Amino acid sequence: MFPDGFDMGSLIQQAQQMQQQMEAAQQELGEVTVTGTAGGGLVEASVTGLGELTGLKISPEAADPQDTETLADLVIAAIRDANGKAESLQQDKLGPLAALGQGGGFGGLAGGSGGTTFPLGFQQ
Repeated sequence: MFPDGFDMGSLIQQAQQMQQQMEAAQQELGEVTVTGTAGGGLVEASVTGLGELTGLKISPEAADPQDTETLADLVIAAIRDANGKAESLQQDKLGPLAALGQGGGFGGLAGGSGGTTFPLGFQQ
């Protein structure tokens, strides 16, 4: 039972408008690319505003066959930097809606369980 003056139709309309705004913002975020770096620019990672990894550049100076662990660390750091920028972009674009789901970002809204999910299944 609804209290007097409660307009369920208006509430549904507001929810539909919010969903349309969210979808439009997600579309825009998917079209934007941000770049993160590590090692003073030795490694660059590019992601969409939704956090999807779209590019990775590794400077030849970073590729030491005797020290692949450092290279791996630089790659991870560059991806995290890029995803941090993508999350900031999400906050700017969506405001409080970006925190829906668990862990911030798109959480369950983008199919993840919270935080940032990378295309290969890695999570931040």
